[in-house]
Amino acid sequence: MAEGEDMQTFTSIMDALVRISTSMKNMEKELLCPVCQEMYKQPLVLPCTHNVCQACAREVLGQQGYIGHGGDPSSEPTSPASTPSTRSPRLSRRTLPKPDRLDRLLKSGFGTYPGRKRGALHPQVIMFPCPACQGDVELGERGLAGLFRNLTLERVVERYRQSVSVGGAILCQLCKPPPLEATKGCTECRATFCNECFKLFHPWGTQKAQHEPTLPTLSFRPKGLMCPDHKEEVTHYCKTCQRLVCQLCRVRRTHSGHKITPVLSAYQALKDKLTKSLTYILGNQDTVQTQICELEEAVRHTEVSGQQAKEEVSQLVRGLGAVLEEKRASLLQAIEECQQERLARLSAQIQEHRSLLDGSGLVGYAQEVLKETDQPCFVQAAKQLHNRIARATEALQTFRPAASSSFRHCQLDVGREMKLLTELNFLRVPEAPVIDTQRTFAYDQIFLCWRLPPHSPPAWHYTVEFRRTDVPAQPGPTRWQRREEVRGTSALLENPDTGSVYVLRVRGCNKAGYGEYSEDVHLHTPPAPGDTLSPNTLFLQNAFPPTQIPS
Repeated sequence: MAEGEDMQTFTSIMDALVRISTSMKNMEKELLCPVCQEMYKQPLVLPCTHNVCQACAREVLGQQGYIGHGGDPSSEPTSPASTPSTRSPRLSRRTLPKPDRLDRLLKSGFGTYPGRKRGALHPQVIMFPCPACQGDVELGERGLAGLFRNLTLERVVERYRQSVSVGGAILCQLCKPPPLEATKGCTECRATFCNECFKLFHPWGTQKAQHEPTLPTLSFRPKGLMCPDHKEEVTHYCKTCQRLVCQLCRVRRTHSGHKITPVLSAYQALKDKLTKSLTYILGNQDTVQTQICELEEAVRHTEVSGQQAKEEVSQLVRGLGAVLEEKRASLLQAIEECQQERLARLSAQIQEHRSLLDGSGLVGYAQEVLKETDQPCFVQAAKQLHNRIARATEALQTFRPAASSSFRHCQLDVGREMKLLTELNFLRVPEAPVIDTQRTFAYDQIFLCWRLPPHSPPAWHYTVEFRRTDVPAQPGPTRWQRREEVRGTSALLENPDTGSVYVLRVRGCNKAGYGEYSEDVHLHTPPAPGDTLSPNTLFLQNAFPPTQIPS
């Protein structure tokens, strides 16, 4: 019995470890910088709420040509010389002006304040291309120095590293080689120590002995979130700017008239919203899984449908290519026949002219005929020869080629076809039809007429839907009566109920699918014969908009 309970306990522990490991592995995607694809190191919060490593942000700004705007947005000083208390003894004794007086000075435009440069009337606008949302965000004139570090994200990354043991153990930074494993960290010293080194570098009775040890870490963060403009601890949240602010920020003109709340209120409100949303998600895991299955089925259907669409387009384009090839062959055959006919005529003309050359057959034959002294014989032979010589003489005097060498009449004008091919695109659904209120009316029949907008794709047929609006509403979705596959741009609805108000709409359909519905049109049918009417009763045979339905 005990062995069975132990096995059950072991199985439960292993299942829990598997769930934790899976959760950690899935969470790793949220901890990767979109630039370097590694875990965040000193992440900065961009104005678009996305995060990026500080080093990556500097590199991106350098690639964009911004030099000198990658200021350190760290919320703590990097050296003792930069702390407010040690910059200048005179400065450390100077008291800050009262908030109300400072506010009056800033509103009046006199004096300067941290972050304001003298003479900077037109500060340079620094744009940062966010790698997550692919949009350009404005950083302001201070660049990266005006951004907050995401300390919460840093803590999550550190806890994740410790849970999955990424990078192995953290070693002491002050030990002589080989260093021991670090057991403590010091935020003030920004270093990790083993037990002996921590005692050595924090002697009893000195100021360093007051340093509070922390867990060893590779990334040291300030104890609290500091304002990047004034290096003061943030205490409020500006709802208008959606930005954390310090006491000095509150009295600046940039937040004048803004809705500012204490950071505790913003913390509690945002934490409650996040907890409520997370509780809802965790309580609807079955719904999430069902929707995942639907999406996976949609992915499979998309792959199949996309492949079918590719095959259909390829087949149609091949059909166009076959028609073009057939037309090309036909046109080339016509040009070939015209060319051969012209070449034959030109060759005959060449032969005819060659017969006129001295020593040619026709000229030599004529010369021999001229030697004939027998007159009857000469007349008999010279008559036919003279006709040939006369035609040759006329051709010589009025010379022109028997056929043109130009084929300009065979030029193709493919401008219209090229435009059609260039504009060849996927078929779009018809646009919403426009009801022709001048030709639409209701009497003992309802006649509905419509037309498509000028540049709308064609519709193969239409669907007309109608219903009565003066009947009690039934539970569930509104039920429409339909007239499917209406050809043309008009429809006749016979035998409507008398004394009723009908609402009608129409939409077109083609191979791409159904388009949008037209605007609803309301028609009032006349009452039945014999009904008693009040003098104020109004009947409309033409269509009217919903806001003008007669009571």
